Amino acid sequence: MGSAAGMNEQETCRTFVVPALTSAGWSKEQVREQYAINDGKMIASPRRHRRGPALVADYLLEYRDDVPIAVVEAKRTSVDVAAGIEQAKRYARRLGLPVAYATNGREIWEIEIGGNRQEISRFPSPEELWARYCQDKEISSALERELVLAPFDARLRNADLTPKRPRYYQRRAVNEALLAIARGQQRILLTLATGTGKTMVAFQLVSKLRQSSWTGDEKPRVLYLADRNILVDQPKDDYFEPVFGDVVHKIGGGHAQRARQIFFALYQSLDRGDEQTLFSKYPPDYFDLIIVDECHRGSSSSDSHWRAILEHFAPATQLGMTATPIQEKERDTLKYFGEPVYEYSLKDGIEDGFLAPYRLRRVHLNIDLTGFMPEPGQLDVDGDEIPDKVYTPRHFEKALAIQERTDEVARYITDYLHQTNRLGKTIVFCENNDHAHRVAAALNQANLDIVAQFPDYVCRITDDDGRPGRELLDRFRKDDTDEPVIAVTSQMLTTGVDIPSARNIVILRRIRSMPQFKQIIGRGTRLCLDIEKGSFDIIDFVEATVLFKDPEFDGPPLRIIDDKTDDQGKLIESTDDTTEVAEPEAPFESQEAGTLARNGDDPIVTDEGQADEIQSGKKRIYVTGVEVFLWNDVHYQLQSDGVTLKMVRYREFVHDRVLELNLTPTDLRTQWATTKSRAVLRKRLHEVGDITEDDLLRKLDHPEADPIDLLINAAWELPLVSRSERAHRVRREHEEFLKGFAPEARAVLDALLDKFTEHGASELSPSALRVPPIRQMGTVTQLARHFGEVRDMHDAIDELGKRIFDVA
Repeated sequence: MGSAAGMNEQETCRTFVVPALTSAGWSKEQVREQYAINDGKMIASPRRHRRGPALVADYLLEYRDDVPIAVVEAKRTSVDVAAGIEQAKRYARRLGLPVAYATNGREIWEIEIGGNRQEISRFPSPEELWARYCQDKEISSALERELVLAPFDARLRNADLTPKRPRYYQRRAVNEALLAIARGQQRILLTLATGTGKTMVAFQLVSKLRQSSWTGDEKPRVLYLADRNILVDQPKDDYFEPVFGDVVHKIGGGHAQRARQIFFALYQSLDRGDEQTLFSKYPPDYFDLIIVDECHRGSSSSDSHWRAILEHFAPATQLGMTATPIQEKERDTLKYFGEPVYEYSLKDGIEDGFLAPYRLRRVHLNIDLTGFMPEPGQLDVDGDEIPDKVYTPRHFEKALAIQERTDEVARYITDYLHQTNRLGKTIVFCENNDHAHRVAAALNQANLDIVAQFPDYVCRITDDDGRPGRELLDRFRKDDTDEPVIAVTSQMLTTGVDIPSARNIVILRRIRSMPQFKQIIGRGTRLCLDIEKGSFDIIDFVEATVLFKDPEFDGPPLRIIDDKTDDQGKLIESTDDTTEVAEPEAPFESQEAGTLARNGDDPIVTDEGQADEIQSGKKRIYVTGVEVFLWNDVHYQLQSDGVTLKMVRYREFVHDRVLELNLTPTDLRTQWATTKSRAVLRKRLHEVGDITEDDLLRKLDHPEADPIDLLINAAWELPLVSRSERAHRVRREHEEFLKGFAPEARAVLDALLDKFTEHGASELSPSALRVPPIRQMGTVTQLARHFGEVRDMHDAIDELGKRIFDVA
């Protein structure tokens, strides 16, 4: 290649890179310029979010449309080509490509991922790179090549009528599964995090198979199998039927329909437990492919009654899809389906910006730390004596329920929504349906003001709620509905429910099952940018989130807040029993009644709380008159290694974040004094630590001070000055400044000083002129005339701010 000093990157590409690719035989259609691999990680706070930089390859080389085989990273001629090597490797590794290239117009370097790195004189041709791709992927048969090269289906449409195209990891998942099918693998597993689009993967895989010669001249017969109506109806109605039409059918009603090609069914409809099972009416080799959604459930157990369905159709290729494979003695997803042929984790989805990051707030109540022991002879609400023993969190809501504990939880959730978003959709996971009923009642009582406007603001949605509950769930799932806002459940919403608008996940049920924990967290991971949801919050009352420390979990949170310390701010070790206990499998939905029924024989009680409930001699003990209150706040800050969490008190947390700004106290007051620079500083405080004015006033316990003074006090321990004292100083020490304005203008500045004294620096802006009492003085335009021009009024307000904060 030639050389030209001083060219920028675009000129280098236009002058050298594109011609070099053209001379190697690459057509314009095969070279995709500025290819966005992902969307860029969401960087969020409770009130706003923004995207980090996306991964963008300078050039993606495709053998066919959507069949990438290499990436090219280009640098300007004056930059060392080595600067692009690591970028090229990163892009290729993310896309699953065996080779990448880096060039600066003068040199071309070829990087084999996990192999050699060398300078070459020219780019390889498309045929050369395709041969290398096939060698790396061990693609040898005609069917393998046919399936990989089959085009992805672009007939689905987004809301704006643009084609719904698969993401890079979905294409990889489809192709890895297809290669396994072509090689005759009978049991295949795909593991993709909740919210990453397993239905799109299934749809594209079926579409490619229908274009292929896999089953000869006949189209393959496919069975899509799940254990809940919503897991069946959503893919059928939203993906398969709109594209494939009448060949799609949902099995039910006891009729073995055979005149279709793509079938959907519930386990329950195929096997009612009687002698004439519906699935037995189909020959064992009737289906070519069975897709098992949420395959960690239902038939995952080796002795499950429903395993018989999969065993009956043993000749079929069976593809399991799940976010949470189970490896337990009685339930082993990997033992049945084998190791995943492709995995895409929660951490991957968050890093790519396809899933929402989360914040975690741990909340501890005094009763959960100390336990409850009844007084001698103390009676429950039914007038019966409470058995004399110590009740701990493992007993709560199962063997014993304390009304004040429920009320305090409802108060905390209500206060939290007041501070964040009163209409932010929230899912509360309870121990059981009775617990869900009492929590819903307490939340309703705590929110009577808004319930008057939205009668369904709080709703219980459980298997006991039948069709009305299903209708409420359908409304709750929609992005554009005002109610329900708070859905209280036990297990019904743990899986299979797509709720992109969910902003808060509240955990009130003890969880020891990693799959169930991941499923619950997954209810909030979907992005919903139409309503500006770029992150979500987890509120944990029961130490369920200790599972974040388990190596099986991935995806670090934005921040953890833990509400449990002693008087010295030291972490109190939990008195909870952390022994691993198998979580009972979620009940499954009946196709006809829309209710839930358990699968299998009589349950074995492994949960200690359930055992206590049985041994207590009655279903549950209800207690009132117990003092329950919230412990204080401690923050856990994620360290630079992305793993370690350091515990800091809030004042120390603020101290460290303020010092990161590298600003002096005077710099801070100067920026805070004027409207525009105050907005910039607010944004920086959000970015470095999600520090808000409300949190400063509440957690540092000086509501009389301005937030900037609290920041400075936390960072440098300078004396606090109240807002009223600052306003008094201005009137005393800057009298000449105030007298320099016309009486009407001075009246406006006096009113702003009063509003500052009451509410803080947020009132030092023209927007404060639009609210009482200043609004009664005239419109903004009329008030501006007292100062001269509008610009003069803005300058006067900023000058007032400088005098308030001693930076004039």
